[in-house]
Amino acid sequence: MSVLPIDHLEKIEGWGGAVSSFGYVYRPATVEGLREVFELARRSNRNITFRGSGRSYGDAALGAENIVLDTSRMNRILSWDPNSGIITMEPGVTIEQLWQYIIEDGWWPPVVSGTMYPTVGGCLGMNIHGKNNFKAGPIGEHVLSFDIMLPSGEIKTATPDSESELFYSAISGFGMFGVFTSITMQMKKVYSGLLHVKAWTTKNLHELFEIYQQHIPGSDYLVGWVDCISSDEKLGRSIVHQANYFKPGEDQNPAQSLRVSNQSLPNTILGIFPKSFVWMLLRPFTNNAGMKFINWLRVFVSRLPVVGKPVYEQSHAEFAFLLDYVPGWKKSYGQGGLIQYQSFIPKESAEKVFRKQIEMCQEAGLPPYLGVFKQHKPDKFLFTHSVDGFSLALDFKVTEKNREKLWSLCAKMNDVVLANGGRFYFAKDATLRPQDFKAFLGEETLKKFAELKKRYDPENILQTDLSRRLVL
Repeated sequence: MSVLPIDHLEKIEGWGGAVSSFGYVYRPATVEGLREVFELARRSNRNITFRGSGRSYGDAALGAENIVLDTSRMNRILSWDPNSGIITMEPGVTIEQLWQYIIEDGWWPPVVSGTMYPTVGGCLGMNIHGKNNFKAGPIGEHVLSFDIMLPSGEIKTATPDSESELFYSAISGFGMFGVFTSITMQMKKVYSGLLHVKAWTTKNLHELFEIYQQHIPGSDYLVGWVDCISSDEKLGRSIVHQANYFKPGEDQNPAQSLRVSNQSLPNTILGIFPKSFVWMLLRPFTNNAGMKFINWLRVFVSRLPVVGKPVYEQSHAEFAFLLDYVPGWKKSYGQGGLIQYQSFIPKESAEKVFRKQIEMCQEAGLPPYLGVFKQHKPDKFLFTHSVDGFSLALDFKVTEKNREKLWSLCAKMNDVVLANGGRFYFAKDATLRPQDFKAFLGEETLKKFAELKKRYDPENILQTDLSRRLVL
């Protein structure tokens, strides 16, 4: 293995800050630059890890001693048709760039994550979902075509109908087959920069499921915040937010509401206090007792007549990007960072499993400080995480003292998930074991993965810390 220039060596963290490694980072700005990095990998006998903006919580975009190929400089919009809503872009375009580019023409990305900063290439690699997965599916279902460079340097074009095997495996394939060089997608037509939003509070987990059953048919988006610290009859109490698009003609001044300036999240609270300092106020409360108070306060405030309006209007960006409201909020978790544990459970057993998970966390003295609840539908991508059911994402604070105990808790929850036909999501994972990976994907998918890997990356150049932990 050849020595690479030391000035390219960087410490890289998963977004949660709980895992990290050192890699040799290269940031090409062109397709030819990508090809040169592949050639460098061969000459130096190094593996390559792909990285966009590094928003995966765990080690999906880390590569210890690897060449880390950062695509964030490849961020050009290549073509845009405001009549059809079809856009072609490079992989380093972020969701923020995307929505800001198209919204004033009356379009919105059909699927977005809870933060606007991931790259579109990274979103495809993980096949992200949003608060509308039950209706819109994952982001991959809105891709019309892509160009991908294989480790050989060859560029292939894939669509759902041409090179379809590559299409349905590279999307969701967590960077194991090649690097996207251009992506063509269909955007969602919107007739206003606003959404109709409605909120409910639920007494417990069972009532949360009842609310979803009642309101999914009439929702464009539906998401639940879950209190994972309350117990007994209040276990899983929640705040649910529904959002629906405006119909054509319903907004009397769409040109105004669709302006980028009217979508951007404010930098201050009440126009006075800078949000950039909020994480400092949160840090003293980022513990079991503090979060119990915060959760109580959140439910209390949501029920106030002035705040808890039954129906109100909110911009697309305000509703979609909740994780961006408080810049640097993850700093409140301290030096150990956080991990997110997200499981996807078929609807028949989801309530039972999620109740069991919350109880297990509480019994271990490791209650999640944030819980997010969504409904999903199946898709046909190779490494799909989705099911005909629900997901619960749980945020855990990581410390030196609790790390081993937390990983053990996650392993025990994995056993419960697998026993009930559940699945996992590589964009969030930091704790899965190889046996969990094999169990939830199944023998047929693993066989197909091995075949495709041999076909598209026969030298096994493409590896990440996640893939080494789970499969390679």
